[in-house]
This record gives sequence, structure tokens and C-alpha cells, in this order.
Amino acid sequence: MKRFLTLLKNEGKLSIRDMNMVIFALIMPLAVLIVLGILYGRRPAFEGAPYSFMAQSFGALCAISICAGGLMGLPLVVADYRERRILKRFRVTPASPALLLGVELTVYMLYCAASMLLLTAVAVPVWGVRPGGPLPAFLGAWALTMLSTLSIGLMVGALAKNSRQAGVIASVLYFPMLIFSGTTLPVEVMPAALQRIVALFPLTQGITLMKQTFLGLETQGALTPVAVMVLVTAVCTGLAVRFFRWE
Repeated sequence: MKRFLTLLKNEGKLSIRDMNMVIFALIMPLAVLIVLGILYGRRPAFEGAPYSFMAQSFGALCAISICAGGLMGLPLVVADYRERRILKRFRVTPASPALLLGVELTVYMLYCAASMLLLTAVAVPVWGVRPGGPLPAFLGAWALTMLSTLSIGLMVGALAKNSRQAGVIASVLYFPMLIFSGTTLPVEVMPAALQRIVALFPLTQGITLMKQTFLGLETQGALTPVAVMVLVTAVCTGLAVRFFRWE
């Protein structure tokens, strides 16, 4: 545990100094929240809706940091360490692949948690955003969405030969999910054919589940998104640990 905490402290400091995740995982979701708040305020999501547009969007706003950390930050930092031979130096230490990947995973989980708390601290007092359903259900959906997305980043970072290759793969994953999973454009307004395609994204499943649990809507059929995200988490994490390369 001491080894884990020491490595976590060092990696956390390096990540904050880099500022990329501070900007994209903390500042960006907050900026989007403020813009939406200025545009919509406390208005209902639609005429007669029992919840506001801001409440409807809360899960999607939380997913912005999850997407940034899991699909860009995490794979790039692991691949960059491999390219700069930092991982090769770790190889002669007691640090195992599971330990190193676990530390990096924890760093980005902390970013996601900090982002959600920051959004809550602003959205609740300013725009009256409050969950309409059980809070534990929403937190469970959020945690599952975060773990499934971060596991994809772990796999990409573990398999990519260098930061350039990781950047290409991360971009191919990040931008489609950011645009079409519901973080920026509601899935409901997309054409039916496109909805069927983006439904394959684990992040789409996660945002849908977060929206339902946060608003207290019917969660019939919730077993499918849960099963998809659990499967993605298990497969991607297993591949990351099994095929992790030091150099």
C-alpha cells in the first residue's frame, strides 16, 4: 500500500503540472455547465417536464471528464512513458504492470470524482439541480460508466507502441464518443439509424443510465447497459494487464 500511495502521489503531481487534465477534465465541464446555465437557467427540459434542462444534462456533463480522462489522458500518458523508456526503468523495480496501471487508473478516477463534485457545488445552489431518483443509483451508474471508459484507455495505453500511435487511436475513440454519445448532442434528436450505431458505444449506455437514475425515470432495460459496461470493463482491463509491455 505504501508503494501504491507513493507512486500515486508522484503521478498526481506530474499530471497537475501538465495541466491538460485540469483543463479538459475539470475546467471544460464546468465551462459547459455555466454556458448551459446562462442559456437555460431553471427552465424545464420541455413543456410540462417535471425536471429542468440542467438536471437532464447533469449526467452528460459528468461524462465529459470521464471521456477526457479515459479516452485521451490515460492512454497517452502510459504510451508516452513507454516511448520515453520510463516504463523500462520501472521494470527493474518492484512495481508490477498491475500496480502501475492501477495507479494511473486511480489518478483519472480522482479527476472524474473531482469534476462531479465541482459540478455539483455549482449546479445545486445556482440552478437548483437535484436528483429526482435515489442518489446511490446515480452514483452506481456514474461509477460503472467511469470504470468502463477508463478500462478502454488502459487497454489502448497498454497496447500502443508509442504516444503517436496512442494519440491516433485515442482520437478515433474520443471525438466520436464526445460528439455522438450524448455529452454534447442529445441522442434523442439524432436520426434513428445513427441512434442504433451510437448505442454500441459504452459511453452512450452510461450516459443514458446516468440520465435515467438522476431524473428518477423508468430504468426498464437497464440490465443491457449494465451488462455492456461490465463486459467492456472486464475485457479491456484483462487485455491491458495481459499484454502490457514495458518497452
